[in-house]
Amino acid sequence: MSRQPRRHFTAEFKEQAVARLSEPGATQTSVARDLGISASQLKGWRLELAAAGSAEAIRRQQTEAAELADLRRENRRLKEEVEVMRKASAFFAQRAAKQ
Repeated sequence: MSRQPRRHFTAEFKEQAVARLSEPGATQTSVARDLGISASQLKGWRLELAAAGSAEAIRRQQTEAAELADLRRENRRLKEEVEVMRKASAFFAQRAAKQ
């Protein structure tokens, strides 16, 4: 029994195949049959894309959280600088008024 060589599909082909599942009346079996692949292979691609999408969302959320923490840290530092400048300004204003 000879095995057929393993076929490789591009990411774009997989995305388009999964996108066809959202068409009205499209079933996993019918789309797979039209593309010449197995229904389980199409299901695997669908799950991969869903997982990749959620992984990307998690990565994006972590990046945004890190950026927010940096901005809060910088905001706190700037508020401290403003407070120091305010106190220095009041000090020098008093000194100038005495002279």
